[in-house]
Amino acid sequence: MTEDMYSVEQVADRLGLHVRTVRGYIRTGRLKAVRIGKQYRIARADLDALVGRPQSAADRPTGVPHVEVSSIVQIDGVDRATADRLSTLVLAGTNAAPDPAHPLRVQTVHDEERNRMKIVILGGAAVTADVLHLLDSVLDGESGLFAGEADGG
Repeated sequence: MTEDMYSVEQVADRLGLHVRTVRGYIRTGRLKAVRIGKQYRIARADLDALVGRPQSAADRPTGVPHVEVSSIVQIDGVDRATADRLSTLVLAGTNAAPDPAHPLRVQTVHDEERNRMKIVILGGAAVTADVLHLLDSVLDGESGLFAGEADGG
């Protein structure tokens, strides 16, 4: 067997994620893994599928265009704790209904120096719109989930 296999820790390190997040991906079926003893091993092909390495043209059905949207959302005035909560919420929302044929990729970055968070979303138009609607409802001024936090509430 010559295929590269990675541990959960190695995958978490490569993707910049917490080990628990990777285990969650495995539990929900978003990331395929093989259990060997008490540990999981992830094949390179399965890791590539998770991060959305593009399919070759030969793998796509003929006559069906592949549409992918990339969005970058910048949120100012976000401290580390709020950024972590928002990241968890968005990632949990995107994990609810994964489409293996067209995976949605979301990455979050927090800049502590500027109190700024960026969320990068890559995926189909409809599912990307769903994530943007989720963000809009969560961040919507006084009615959003984070309302009142700026004043210590």
